[in-house]
Parts: sequence; structure tokens; C-alpha cells
Amino acid sequence: MSKITESEQELEAFLDIATEAVLSAGIILQTNLGKLKNVQEKGYTGDLVTEVDKKSEEEIIRIIKRHFPNHFILAEESGEIASTQSEYLWAVDPLDGTTNYAHGYPIACVSVGLMIEGVPKIGAIYNPFRQELFRAATGLGATLNRQPIKVSLTKQLVTSLLVSGFAYDRRSTNDNNYKEFCYLTHLTQGVRRSGSAALDLTDVACGRLDGYWERGIKAWDIAAGVVILQEAGGKVTAYDQSPLVIESGRILATNGLIHRELSDALEQTKYADIFKDKY
Repeated sequence: MSKITESEQELEAFLDIATEAVLSAGIILQTNLGKLKNVQEKGYTGDLVTEVDKKSEEEIIRIIKRHFPNHFILAEESGEIASTQSEYLWAVDPLDGTTNYAHGYPIACVSVGLMIEGVPKIGAIYNPFRQELFRAATGLGATLNRQPIKVSLTKQLVTSLLVSGFAYDRRSTNDNNYKEFCYLTHLTQGVRRSGSAALDLTDVACGRLDGYWERGIKAWDIAAGVVILQEAGGKVTAYDQSPLVIESGRILATNGLIHRELSDALEQTKYADIFKDKY
């Protein structure tokens, strides 16, 4: 298989389509907040899907297929969609933050990423409730509402503000991120939980937060955000700083300056007793 080499013009064209998709789907999210009629659970308790997830996904798929009928699409609700084999894979999360959205809590977004031969190259994420559009393409930089963004300059874990999350299987596994969350809360100025992996990555990308880690995530959760963060100067790897494998379900993403320290802290969590001598 020959390696695909994308020109700047091709990447910009892909990014324009991703942008069109997230903006169009964002209107669906915005106009239906607080008007849900059908909220269902999927595989795990709390893993929700609504009619808005489905309407948003249909709109995104319609736009992508109109321009690229032979590309693969990996969408959260529909699974894999393709008419032929393709080295192009669009990773689509039509409503990242469904639980927030179902409760009328407006921390949610639309995320569309394009992976070329398995490597994230295009990312567009739109939060319609804050009217924030994040865009990036490999080698072309990252923007928020068309203005360049950069990661923070925080150099130490002790002065950092982090974000993380908990997978839907957290009730049925000991590998649930609870201990890591508590341990890192002690080592930093705080750890937040937004309920949207895509927005966590964009918040690190634009310097609001300094680092993010999570387990149990899917390609559609992070494909777009990975590109945006990297193009904003951030670093993305596995927990142990080895190259990110999206299929592993684990990600460590930071401003780069605290990356090693956060990676080490995640390893130390296995041996830490955060409540020792405190209670």
C-alpha cells in the first residue's frame, strides 16, 4: 500500500467539510436542548443516546458522503459506514457529552475528525452553547473561532489544573480511574470532570487546562481533539509516553511541559495510599 501524501490544499478542503458538518450538526444540538422526548440507555448504566444524537449523526454523515462517498465513516451510533475500502476514516461523535445534554446541562459538542491511514490529520469540534469552533489540520496550526491557539506554559504538576473522566463501565471494573483522579487531585491545583473528552482536549489546546488523561475512550471521542491539541503545541501519548494507540482506549494529553511528570504520577498511583496518615 502506497503512503498517501496530502497537500496543504487537500487538508484545507477536508477541514472545510469537517467544519461544515460540525456547524450544521451544532444547530441541531442548540435548537433541541431541553426538548428531548426519547432518552435511552445503551450497553452500560448511564450510557445514554437521544434522538438528537441520531439526528446530528445523520446530518454529519449526509455531508461527508455528499463530498466523499467512498470514504469510511466510524460514527458512535451507526458504527462503520463505507461503500468501498478507503484509507480515509472519518471519526464522528455527533453529541459528545450526551449525559450532560440529556439533563439540560450545556457542556457538549460535535466532534468530527479524519484519520488518514490511521493517523488523525483533521479535527473540527464545535460547542454551540459557547459558540466555540475549534479547527486544526496537520501542519496548519490550530484555531478557536479562526484565531490561533496555543497550550499553556505551566511547567510543574503542582501548579497545574487537569481534567479527566470516567468510562461507562466504571461500576463493573476496578480499573475505573477513581484512584488516579483522587491522587492527582492531591498533587495539583485541581482535577476537573467535564463529561466531554473532545472539550477536555480543546481546553488543554487553548491553555485553559494543562493536562488530560482518560481510559475507556473511543476513536470518535478523541480523533479530532488529538489533531487540535498537537497543532496547538501539545503532546499526546499513551499513559507511559509511548506512541498513542487510539484503539487502546487510553490517552495522556498535556501542554508537553508536564507530560513526563503526569505520566510518572499515573504510574505511581498503583502504589500510592492517598489517605494514609490523613484520616
